[in-house]
Amino acid sequence: MGAKLGGGGGGKFDLGQNSDINVTPFVDVMLVLLIIFMVSIPAATVSIKLDLPPAIPPPPGTKVEEPTLINIQVAGLYIGDQPTTLDTLPADLARTLNKPNPTEERVYIRADRTVRYGEFMSVMNALQGNGYFQVALINEDL
Repeated sequence: MGAKLGGGGGGKFDLGQNSDINVTPFVDVMLVLLIIFMVSIPAATVSIKLDLPPAIPPPPGTKVEEPTLINIQVAGLYIGDQPTTLDTLPADLARTLNKPNPTEERVYIRADRTVRYGEFMSVMNALQGNGYFQVALINEDL
């Protein structure tokens, strides 16, 4: 607490009015909040185990296989440059991949900005319904 001890005239026991802000309670509250946050933040960060592949580039001269792209546009649905429909997408994708087990291959999806979310999700549902679970989304800065 603060008191004004000098000057100003007045009586012997007249201390005057003190208009200074007492910051001691403010500092006490801030230190208590700091301690609370320091204790609670480590408990709030839950460690999630991720199985990420190592970032090892292929050796020089190795032929890198082109990814299979599914392009969703307002004009239609394409696998690479070949047009397809939602009904024939799994069969066309298996033919394009040309692998013994095409459902285990990674497929990339790229959609235009103007494509409605429902159309995008119908493509995702069609892929997952036919066993294509390794689906990656491509985000490009325009």
